[in-house]
Amino acid sequence: MAQPPSIPPADTPTSATEPPAVTPAAAHAAWPRLVLGSTSVYRRELLTRLRWPFDVARPEVDETPLPGEAPAALATRLALTKARAVAALCADDALIIGSDQVANLHGQCLGKPGHAEGARAQLRAMSGQQLVFHTALSVVRPRTGFEATRVVDVTVQVRALTDAEIDTYLALEQPFDCAGSAKVEALGITLLAAVHSDDPTALIGLPLIATHQMLADAGLPLLQALATVA
Repeated sequence: MAQPPSIPPADTPTSATEPPAVTPAAAHAAWPRLVLGSTSVYRRELLTRLRWPFDVARPEVDETPLPGEAPAALATRLALTKARAVAALCADDALIIGSDQVANLHGQCLGKPGHAEGARAQLRAMSGQQLVFHTALSVVRPRTGFEATRVVDVTVQVRALTDAEIDTYLALEQPFDCAGSAKVEALGITLLAAVHSDDPTALIGLPLIATHQMLADAGLPLLQALATVA
């Protein structure tokens, strides 16, 4: 049986990787390579804010919920499954981030709608309701056996939305790749009445407070690492 291809080292460009806006010198041999196990443009932008270079890999994972699976459990399972799937491709000392987000409307899972009809149905159901976005984060470092997962919740109150507002929002933002059709980093913020969370970046798709803490736990304390390559 053919062996799965390894993800190339950080200094080898790939078609799936867009280098973040940081100095190339940050790729230092003293630190593990960082890999984002997601092709989400939202997570990529968020991780870039931490100013450490990373590669991007697409996890090949079936995201179908299991029968009776609760929203938070689904997000947790998928985040870890994605991280493990990418870790299996890494032959070097790499730190892999996996993440998944599921919106929870009274126990019902709301994922990415994929199309306008699905998004319209989600937003109508969410209108005037309070829901929770479960953003799960997994960090895996196969070389040391490190593996950890955390879920960061964001509680959101949605305004009472008219069909005209929903249609205008969908036409302008087309948020079909966002859980619960909530593109809150853009016009989606106008749909909301309130947001409650310990980490506002979790609502966009990657909780950076937890990311920083978990990377340090796994052996990549970012500020210390950045100081050594500045």
